[in-house]
Amino acid sequence: MRRRPGVGVVTGRVGELVTRSEEFRSAWARPDVRLHHTGRKSFHHPAVGVITLDFDAMELSAQPGLTLTASSNAPATPTHDSLRLVATWAATERPHLTGTDANEGHSRRRQR
Repeated sequence: MRRRPGVGVVTGRVGELVTRSEEFRSAWARPDVRLHHTGRKSFHHPAVGVITLDFDAMELSAQPGLTLTASSNAPATPTHDSLRLVATWAATERPHLTGTDANEGHSRRRQR
């Protein structure tokens, strides 16, 4: 069992970016590149635009090498409204499915 799934993919991607992008190579060489345990990240959602989330990451002592990341947003913000809209779309995508049926439907969609 791999202790850190995805590390090889990330390492390969970093190597690719270092060789292809002077901007990335310069940023990666800076000494302040590190794992951030708390912070704020922005993402672009194709339907609702920019979503900005605060996050906290913590390593799991029971599973060395695994990190749990929790994200949150402040109420009464554009991000809050955008997330509610996305949640509504997700809930109405298959309204006839509930509980375990919804989970099974999700699994079937992913296997296709």
